[in-house]
Amino acid sequence: MRIANIVRKTRETNIELSLNLEGTGKIKINSGIGFFDHMLMALSFYSNFDIDLSCQGDLEVDSHHSAEDIGIVFGEGLREALGDRKGIRRFSSTITPMDESLALVAIDISNRPFLVENLDFSRENIGSMSTEDFKEFFRAFAMSSGITLHIDLMRGENDHHKIEAVFKGLGRALREAVQIIGEDVISTKGVL
Repeated sequence: MRIANIVRKTRETNIELSLNLEGTGKIKINSGIGFFDHMLMALSFYSNFDIDLSCQGDLEVDSHHSAEDIGIVFGEGLREALGDRKGIRRFSSTITPMDESLALVAIDISNRPFLVENLDFSRENIGSMSTEDFKEFFRAFAMSSGITLHIDLMRGENDHHKIEAVFKGLGRALREAVQIIGEDVISTKGVL
């Protein structure tokens, strides 16, 4: 089983994560930020990962520390659960619609972290989450997991729909990229 259990305690957050890549979509998420929970649940559902995540963050300040630290923990969990990465498909890209919105998400589980995104929102907040904190989550996730992550928000008007298309697309891409399709590392270098 490719599983990980991560705990991160700082002065700003206290986070516990249990992640199972061979899951069935069992989801238990409590970040303290309702809309963020909704997005993380969509990611979990479409990735088919089992995710049990709890976060106690300094939400009296704002959503930034919780979003960033959850990205770090989720990335560390993915890295640990993947182990030596032997046999994984590695690459995946999805185009995901959500009503009028359309998002392309492409990933390479390469051990070369990078984020390229064009997320742009018309609202400062969706629910109690600052829209700028979505970028912080994706950056922290890409860096701590060691993946190359491209997010191209191709179109959209409603900010809720735009970011939901991205999270669903990321879940779909992760589901495919972590699939084991052989026994060797998928790399011309022989290592990831």
